[in-house]
Amino acid sequence: VPIQQQIEALDWLRSQSHNILPRCYFSGRDPFIDYSNSNGNGRTSSDDNDNRQHKLISVAGLGSAVYFRGINPFSLDDWRSIRRFFSEKCPLIRAYGAIRFDARSNIAAEWKGFGSFYFMIPQIEFNEFEGSSMIAATVAWDNGLSRTYEQAIAELETTIRQISSVVWRLNDKAPRAVVLRQTHVPDKVSWDSAVKRALDLINRKNSMLVKVVLARRSQMLTVEIDPLEWLTCLQAEGYNAYQFCLQPPESPAFIGNTPERLFYRNRLSICSEALAGTRARGGSKSLDLQIGQDLLSSPKDDHEFSVVREIIRRKLESVCCHRVIEPNKALRKLPRIQHLYAQLRGKLQKEDDEFKILSSLHPTPAVCGYPTEEARILISETEMFDRGMYAGPVGWFGGAESEFAVGIRSALVGKGVGALLYAGTGIVEGSNSAKEWQELELKTSQFTKLMKFEAPLLPMRNRIEL
Repeated sequence: VPIQQQIEALDWLRSQSHNILPRCYFSGRDPFIDYSNSNGNGRTSSDDNDNRQHKLISVAGLGSAVYFRGINPFSLDDWRSIRRFFSEKCPLIRAYGAIRFDARSNIAAEWKGFGSFYFMIPQIEFNEFEGSSMIAATVAWDNGLSRTYEQAIAELETTIRQISSVVWRLNDKAPRAVVLRQTHVPDKVSWDSAVKRALDLINRKNSMLVKVVLARRSQMLTVEIDPLEWLTCLQAEGYNAYQFCLQPPESPAFIGNTPERLFYRNRLSICSEALAGTRARGGSKSLDLQIGQDLLSSPKDDHEFSVVREIIRRKLESVCCHRVIEPNKALRKLPRIQHLYAQLRGKLQKEDDEFKILSSLHPTPAVCGYPTEEARILISETEMFDRGMYAGPVGWFGGAESEFAVGIRSALVGKGVGALLYAGTGIVEGSNSAKEWQELELKTSQFTKLMKFEAPLLPMRNRIEL
């Protein structure tokens, strides 16, 4: 059902009952491709093409027409099971979800609802375009789902009855969460020890380990937090970044604001990125330029970045017909942080190669290290918490397209856990544990800025009747 006005998908999602689960939200770093808003499956016609095109900005979903969850590592069979619901003729039917960073590790209680992977095709979906919106319902059934058409319709009607037709537009100044207690795993002493151990292994004679990414989990015990209010605030820092929310039933919400693309597929064309090295933004134009130049000329950061870029290049070459790197090294500037960056492109030989690209690119050296297996083993032996979906692929599969980001700059938010903030940093030769700890603080600052003392509640601006 097309709506002839632009309504933010996140506003629509925030206006719905928090009891309707699962729910999801995904906003591309760049707007998605052009679609006319002729009907719910995104098809176009010659008449539609005479009218203006509409770029899909973000998507919010409630309920699941079908969902996919498993406790074993995400496999080619799992990918094919999801893909059978898609068609290039219906580009807006997509499965949104995430995959664990390390499917071989034990799943902690806070991540149980996600399993090893979790994907959902929403029952009710709100699509935000440039200049207009769309609300759609999707029904899925087949013998493999053990769900008849009648059962699927009945479940859809139950969800529809809970959908609110009133959308509240709220500002992006969420009430500050009151922090009752804060704990880091590892704490500063253990962090210093872990970095020293990693450097000892990297510098050891005949060692294969070049880089390892160590992470920290910060638990903030707070009064109840609305993850969608936090996500609204993250949008203010969302320039050149993806925003996402994924919440299975009876589970906390996994939210994030990540700048890093794992890959984007348009039919057989693939685009990926190398992202590494971190500096804060400067308070003035001249200081920001100076900090950026320091990052570009830093041998330590160049080494870390080169490892990431080279490994992604090799992985693309192993699957793609050809590849292109452009540029060799540049700066990607975000509101709080700047990184070293390069873009890599390739072309798949056949459609099934999408699974090969996903399984080959994840985990990237930017979130794990190199060589991958040596780094993964050190992470599993060193980190005393479950990364869950943090640093794993998060995004969507579709018919003609798919897009996945890397689930960094992320948090798990909900009852029982408060807020679990995740951040990591690459350890290479020349790393300093104190500076790496400061980098962790910088990367979590977009969340910690929302955790102060009590503030006034969100004011209502106006409402829209759908």
